[in-house]
Amino acid sequence: MVDSTLPRLQLECDGLEQLKEVARRIISFGKDYNVWLFEGQMGAGKTTLIKAICEAFEVEDNVNSPTFSIVNEYQNGKGEVFYHFDFYRIKDEEEAMDIGAEEYFYSGNYCFIEWPSKVEGLLPDRMLKIEITIIDPVKRLIDLARYD
Repeated sequence: MVDSTLPRLQLECDGLEQLKEVARRIISFGKDYNVWLFEGQMGAGKTTLIKAICEAFEVEDNVNSPTFSIVNEYQNGKGEVFYHFDFYRIKDEEEAMDIGAEEYFYSGNYCFIEWPSKVEGLLPDRMLKIEITIIDPVKRLIDLARYD
């Protein structure tokens, strides 16, 4: 059930050529939130969207999925730090706690989290949720909601 009281934004992305603009709109909507949850089925484009967002933030590092490392750290030319998590392979929240996930989440730096349902109990109350739905092989519906 959708909470209609939350600040929301819905975007359509009709292909990779629109990703830069979609990333800019997401940043504008969520700039005051440092924890961003990326939800969507396997292959929905979570990592691809995170790459576009990092490019918009002028991240200088190579952005890729931290499927096996669980967390990647990136930086831009302004010295801003970004953390990218992929919790797909963890067994439980304790495993995330062992890598210090909560410290990252409350660091004040941007945290982009794939498969956040695996660490629900560790997430802060204040966050941006980004849900990606596959419409067809190239088209995606992106629902954004801010939680305080």
